Amino acid sequence: MSADGSFPEVKEQMAVYRRGAVDIIPEKELLEKLKKSKKTHTPLKIKLGLDPSRPDIHLGHTVVLRKLRQFQENGHQVILVVGDFTATIGDPSGRSKTRPPMTLEETRINGRTYFEQASRILDPEKTRIVYNSEWLEKMSFREVIELAAHYTVARMLERDDFEKRYKAEEPISVHEFLYPLAQAMDSVELAADVELGGTDQTFNLLVGRDIQTAFGQTPQVILTTPLLEGTDGVEKMSKSLDNYIALEDPPEEMYGKTMSLPDPLIYKYFELLTDIPLDELQHIKEQLETGAVNPMEYKRRLARELVTLYHDEQAAHRAEDHFNLVHKKKEIPEDIPEYTPEKDKEGKAWIVALLTGADLAGSNSEARRLIHQGGVRIDGEKVQDETLNLPIRDDFVLQVGKRKFVRIKP
Repeated sequence: MSADGSFPEVKEQMAVYRRGAVDIIPEKELLEKLKKSKKTHTPLKIKLGLDPSRPDIHLGHTVVLRKLRQFQENGHQVILVVGDFTATIGDPSGRSKTRPPMTLEETRINGRTYFEQASRILDPEKTRIVYNSEWLEKMSFREVIELAAHYTVARMLERDDFEKRYKAEEPISVHEFLYPLAQAMDSVELAADVELGGTDQTFNLLVGRDIQTAFGQTPQVILTTPLLEGTDGVEKMSKSLDNYIALEDPPEEMYGKTMSLPDPLIYKYFELLTDIPLDELQHIKEQLETGAVNPMEYKRRLARELVTLYHDEQAAHRAEDHFNLVHKKKEIPEDIPEYTPEKDKEGKAWIVALLTGADLAGSNSEARRLIHQGGVRIDGEKVQDETLNLPIRDDFVLQVGKRKFVRIKP
């Protein structure tokens, strides 16, 4: 929003909203809503539903949050809907089975944690947060039946995950059909103008349009954002797959993880995760596609941009210096943690126990996997035997991957 309180030109707003969006459904309606908003000086209500079962935010989550911030910066009202009630149902979206339900108390705790982290992207003073138990818990059984009457089983089975499970003769509980209807009631309760979500939520968001229409409201416009691949370049970013970059990662870790990205992801990360202007973004795309520049140079810039966004510029430069020291010069950092392991009667320690004890692996199975993948080194030498028992007589450096070091002390 400009200094005089007026909304930016619709054309300017649309250019921002289209960046990195997968679909705007329907785009014509968003144009009309923005025109009316500007004419009447009335902000649009922009809704984003939050899943309180995942309180920790990584860069994959920030794609849609950054899009939400763009609406916020243009003067529109941002509403975060914590699905504390719907999480007690369990949402199967994009899954082969229903997610286990949570207690209301658990969802509230996670919702607050999520909001605190999201406030690193959004302006918390201009962000409204609500919990859908405030209205869904009050609905009577008659009201639920009347709501369900607005949607058919045939339409529900059009949803990809339901369709696959139905064809595979896997059970689908009736309560699962209520999840998209409950989410749609959030849009009715808030009279949402626009709802954002990842592409895996497209069906649920479209149900919201239908239910709003059934309740006599102008239907919301849907804007979907892509699912971001993680550092492996294949799977969606996820903590469970250990291919994530967390907002809470220290600068060196964030920088190093970014540098491990496959080259084909460089442009996508610039587009979805940074504020680089569109003309410069196009220049980066052209140079990467034509091979006019070494991708490593842009990867370094991307790493600096991300660390600066979530820490500061000085932290970005320190992280780059650290990366150069560890990776470019192939030297071990001076300031690394120390660990003194328990030893057997012969003064030896099992390599797997060393890895878990030094917090370089979360479990024995993970430690074995790291060894089998060639990711474990002792003083620079690769460890290939998971049964190795090491004599602990002198200092040595235990290394996992490219960024984790611990000095083992007798």
